[in-house]
Amino acid sequence: MSVVTAEPTVAQEERAAREVYRDVLVELAAADERYVCLDSDTGLFSGTAWGTAAPRYLNLGIAEQNLMGVAAGLARSGRVPFVNTMATFAATRALEAVKLDIALNDLPVRIVATHGGLSAGHLGSTHHALEDLAVMRMLPNMTVLVPADAAATEHLLRASARLPGPVYLRLGRGATPALPPGAEPVRIGAAQPLRRGDDVTLIATGPHPVRTALDAADELAAAGIEAAVLNMHTIKPLDRQAIVTAAARTRGIVTIEEHWAAGGLGSAVAEVVAELGVACPVRRVAVADRFAAGTGGHRHLLERNGIRAATVIEHVRRLLLT
Repeated sequence: MSVVTAEPTVAQEERAAREVYRDVLVELAAADERYVCLDSDTGLFSGTAWGTAAPRYLNLGIAEQNLMGVAAGLARSGRVPFVNTMATFAATRALEAVKLDIALNDLPVRIVATHGGLSAGHLGSTHHALEDLAVMRMLPNMTVLVPADAAATEHLLRASARLPGPVYLRLGRGATPALPPGAEPVRIGAAQPLRRGDDVTLIATGPHPVRTALDAADELAAAGIEAAVLNMHTIKPLDRQAIVTAAARTRGIVTIEEHWAAGGLGSAVAEVVAELGVACPVRRVAVADRFAAGTGGHRHLLERNGIRAATVIEHVRRLLLT
């Protein structure tokens, strides 16, 4: 399994990942004339000072399928397009173009999808993106990344900019807390261990699920249960060895994700465990098989849909009693 690393140069704080992406992309575009930003009238780049890279920022409007087609043509011509749109539109409305124009031809298009998961909760079910990881990880040639904080966003953006094929980078909308200091550097294709434990392994992806896993591990530790925590920021290529090790060393795995239970991180982990043929139960903390109805703040919708430490702890206790 190939891994890629990159060191950040932009100072980080508790920021929205999409704002970090914007600032780093402006820097990258200024240094390399191959980089092009294709926007879908999201407003993220309003007022941005592109400098000499200004001609390479193109707002194509709310026409996501066209956006992907243009990106494919530019990539075929030697450019490296960064496509900026909302996650649900990238994974559903524009899927045919992503599949046939970009993935099929293994083109270096970076699909940067903001408002992932329930982070566009104020806009209702039409703007929730709870299927995108399942969709994108099924496409051959696609690398799928989900950074857990602002610093990881910069790491993964810089590293993925050099990859030869297409990339799907899932970001949220608002600011999220930074991960605790001292963790190993983020590497594409390698799970990031955040906590050690011998009883159970919690595998999470995305800012809020990773924080939920850490909070649950703290509460479990107070009850004498030691939970290992893995930040699975790369959904594809998946770190199979980390899952194999977790299945061998602990009594079970609980996955946490801001996604429907079917097809996402939990399904990917369960596939690996099933292929091993070992007796390691896998429990999934995810949005149930229903549309997350209503509008509301991001944290409110996460809580309402069971993406919380209490749900993780309940799964762990049931798992350890079996």
